[in-house]
Amino acid sequence: MLPRWLGLLVAGLLLAGCAAPAQPEIRARIDAAATLSNGEAGFTRALTPRAFVFPRDHGPHPEYQIEWWYYTGNLTAGERHFGYQLTFFRSGLTPRPVTRESAWGATSVYMAHLALSDVAGGRFYAYERFSRDAAGLAGASGEPFRVFLEDWSAAGSGPQGMTMHLRAAEGEVALDLTLESQKPPALQGDRGLSQKGPTPGNASYYYSLTRMATSGALRTGDATYAVSGLSWMDHEWGTSALEAGAIGWDWFSLQLDDGYDLMYAQVRTPTAISYSFGSLVDPAGRTTPLDPAEVQLEVLATWRSPASQAVYPARWRLSIPSLGVRLELEPRLANQELPVAVVYWEGAVRISGARQGRPVSGSGYVELTGYASDQGGRF
Repeated sequence: MLPRWLGLLVAGLLLAGCAAPAQPEIRARIDAAATLSNGEAGFTRALTPRAFVFPRDHGPHPEYQIEWWYYTGNLTAGERHFGYQLTFFRSGLTPRPVTRESAWGATSVYMAHLALSDVAGGRFYAYERFSRDAAGLAGASGEPFRVFLEDWSAAGSGPQGMTMHLRAAEGEVALDLTLESQKPPALQGDRGLSQKGPTPGNASYYYSLTRMATSGALRTGDATYAVSGLSWMDHEWGTSALEAGAIGWDWFSLQLDDGYDLMYAQVRTPTAISYSFGSLVDPAGRTTPLDPAEVQLEVLATWRSPASQAVYPARWRLSIPSLGVRLELEPRLANQELPVAVVYWEGAVRISGARQGRPVSGSGYVELTGYASDQGGRF
């Protein structure tokens, strides 16, 4: 039996074709939090640490049911600021290769999101596509690295594939960006095994490229901008991640102007934070896991979506006293909610505060899932 969200995805493919830009209204929603609590039989679970080999591990891991490649970044053109998101999701239909007589036979289905925050213009754009890994419509490879859904793509080059080229265009938005990793991969959790709860197997393999120098071209409407800035890449794969009762999570990726990068995530039930984790990456690329007991996250404001009526956190104070970190995070635009099959808020934030007694600033991205009437998101 297909998971509920995968069934909806396949139905969408059959009814709507292979590309479906997001519409202003909220459409049928997918309950990804529930899906990620119940992996399908036959797929491998993430149970113990493993060795990572690049560029191979940039590519797909079809023995695991769920996988995603996540790119977010903050870019500027002069005084103009943009945030962007380009993400690819793979869901396996079968854990073993299957010979298909038809060119349309698939072993995985793909979903992708493209979003852009135009801060000066006060506009947020979001688009969505679905397809199957058949007939050249979507797919992924590791050597060389490439993941694509029609003409949206991310491709790697150079040693270990650490220089990446992103291309995507839809409606009023287009990206053509080159990303060059400035640090080695940060292996999240226990050497890349990232637990999302106490149960063995409720985990993913997870690495991040936390600081990628970015340059290229960006289009909004009729205007094209030469942009530069920083991006962040997350790549995760697993089969079951969330404990029963989880309804969503809050995820933060923060790039500070003193060269430090910070990731923090917390999983929520209706009444509590059930699990949290994170890491701090220093300017040399050394990764230190965070002790969740030492992280304090305070919500300072909220925002209600006029589309979904969800109430989201809208400003935060994040403190880690043992590391001398005290930061305030503020969205660059209030409305950065993606009205797509999984309704969630993901957007660019500005950072101010201090680290070890010295003033710091920076930019980052925040993802908030499970606040709309149905749950969704990435873990």
